[in-house]
Amino acid sequence: MSAVVPDLDARRSKSRLYVELATTMDDIHASQALRYRIFGEELGAQVEGADRGIDEDRFDPYCQHLLVRDAATDRVVGSTRLLLDRQAEKAGGFYSSSEFDLGPLLTLPGRRLEVGRTCIDPTYRQGAAIAVLWSGLADYIKENRIDMLFGCASVEMEDGGTVAQAIMNRVRQHAMTKPDCRVTPRNPLPPLPAGTHETVAAPLPPLLKAYFRLGARACGEPCYDPAFNCADILVMVNVNEIDASYTRHFLDRVMKG
Repeated sequence: MSAVVPDLDARRSKSRLYVELATTMDDIHASQALRYRIFGEELGAQVEGADRGIDEDRFDPYCQHLLVRDAATDRVVGSTRLLLDRQAEKAGGFYSSSEFDLGPLLTLPGRRLEVGRTCIDPTYRQGAAIAVLWSGLADYIKENRIDMLFGCASVEMEDGGTVAQAIMNRVRQHAMTKPDCRVTPRNPLPPLPAGTHETVAAPLPPLLKAYFRLGARACGEPCYDPAFNCADILVMVNVNEIDASYTRHFLDRVMKG
């Protein structure tokens, strides 16, 4: 059984931004090029395909790629990739399995969807682009009857991990899953240098904040990704527990945008 593709065309005439699933290799390459500009150039990550100006890995052929386009130029300004559980079996596992022991999550009942490589063009980060992307994801979840959504939210480690540890202090207090849903990082964060004082207040990154507002919970301690020089926090959303008021809020933003 293949994934159900939601009908997203109606939004094209209602907003400057619209969302769609990639249907051609050109679409996928546009997504990979945006990923390279964000992760490779802006954040300095070591990505496969850098010599060709794209970010790609072995999971891309098994994923569907959700795109946000600017209707005026047709340019891809936002992107995320979606990996269903049955496709993950063909890929040899989920992407997150390379960073975490996902055992506790994989024993939970229901259909799973992994979301990853989410990025927004810098000039569109103050607008509705993330909400438009989220609305397409919501349709995809509904059409494919997804029970559990999960993926990594990244925190930059340019300061050696002080901000990441401060953010995790907040997460541990307010936004953790139950102990039986915790995963184990394969490469835990390195300890802070001796004498380092943790940041008293560190704002949550926009993607992590959006996940938590949606009802997500962190599944345990973060994994250090040296290629991206970031702390990856695995978050999980039980679709049946998604905050309805937040869902209405971002959908309203999309339709009014």
